[in-house]
Amino acid sequence: MLYWAGATSEAFAEDWPRFLGPRADNTSFETGLLEKFPTNGPPVSWQKEIGTGYSAPSVRGDLLALHHRVAGEEVVEAVATATGKPVWRHAYPSRFVDPYGYNNGPRCTPLLTSNLCYTFGAEGKLLCLELKTGKLVWQRDTARDWKIPDAFFGVGSTPILEGDKLIVMVGGQPNSGVVALDANTGKTIWESVGKSNWQGVVTIGWRAEAPYNWSGEEKLASYSTPFATTIHGQRHLFCLMRQGLVSLNPTNGAVNFSRWFQSFANDSVNAMCPVVQDDLVLISAAYYRVGGVLLRVKPDGKSFDEVWRSPRNPMERDSGRFVSPALEIHWSTPVVHNGFVYAFSGRNEPDANFRCVEFKTGKVMWERNERWPGHPPPGSHAQPDAFGRGSAILADGKLIALGEGGLLGLFKPTPEKVEEISRWQVPGLHFPCWAAPALSRGRLFLRSEDHLVCLDLARTRDAK
Repeated sequence: MLYWAGATSEAFAEDWPRFLGPRADNTSFETGLLEKFPTNGPPVSWQKEIGTGYSAPSVRGDLLALHHRVAGEEVVEAVATATGKPVWRHAYPSRFVDPYGYNNGPRCTPLLTSNLCYTFGAEGKLLCLELKTGKLVWQRDTARDWKIPDAFFGVGSTPILEGDKLIVMVGGQPNSGVVALDANTGKTIWESVGKSNWQGVVTIGWRAEAPYNWSGEEKLASYSTPFATTIHGQRHLFCLMRQGLVSLNPTNGAVNFSRWFQSFANDSVNAMCPVVQDDLVLISAAYYRVGGVLLRVKPDGKSFDEVWRSPRNPMERDSGRFVSPALEIHWSTPVVHNGFVYAFSGRNEPDANFRCVEFKTGKVMWERNERWPGHPPPGSHAQPDAFGRGSAILADGKLIALGEGGLLGLFKPTPEKVEEISRWQVPGLHFPCWAAPALSRGRLFLRSEDHLVCLDLARTRDAK
């Protein structure tokens, strides 16, 4: 924790030690941030060329951890948050090649504790390192230790900590979709999810809704990170797998309930993390009109009610036209604030929208077209004047949004209308900026496939 002398009051700061921030919900309690961007944008504290990947940076104290691919190695690197200067480096060989032509770097974000750094590579190598030195504590080769079908785009589900357990979506057949490991040693504690809970489940949202017949060749892992929370006094691990949402008992991995949520297109993904408010759980996906659904967990913790689903099915039409889903979230996770969801919705750049949706009803309050006039190829340095798809975090009463072309925006979160305060094209960033932003101690960390930028969003940096 740190305090600055703010313009009108003391400013509060905190770490960003894991994917989607300290509470894993894209929110920060930081205050004392810029009310709007200066004409030339926020000050650039430092920037550097980095290796490839989609892994977001994580911050704890004065260290930033980055996981990227440099030539034939995956590299876990710690740098000083204030300067970007290297502190330590741990590298190991990687032969991963993305089968769809995307970059070959890691997709998962480092997970930091007071003394440890956990990373999960594109080939499934799971590492535990000392945070201060980068020294290896333990490692697991998940592709060797479990029967795991090849992923579409590499391993992309960031592990989380639940007490002394490291929860990892490994995607092992037949019933090792999710595993719990001892966080200090890496030894397996329990394995769960697969044939035992998906066999016979009704395939809701498919063209023909019917009980599913497990083949034994299914991919189980998705690109969504698990989320742990307490509902009705009971602890839940919500995991949006490739087949759908599963609630697990973190003590032993027992399945509380399952809810099918998968596109009928084979080369599809679930990537949004479950969003939980009280006893309500929201999930969404963009491939072939999967849309979104809100579930209410019942007091028994073993069942749920469906609050809303949009669309009701992929073929739903109104006056002969397909019904537009309230949410079609591809790879980012939305922000929920005062009962409303703020999200970039759309499968690709040409159909992207920035939307506000009422959480409990699925009603679209407003939307703004963020579609690009064309579809830039990977690595394009084009700077569109729209956000395309993007990621957003909530801090100091404002939404900080990063578009996939490197456009940074500041918005007022209000359901009445879209209120853009500022926008600025970040120098050095270009399509695709698919890694989530990270905010810590007034510094905003942004990355593209090959560039890392630190911006100073603090109204003042005179330490008390």
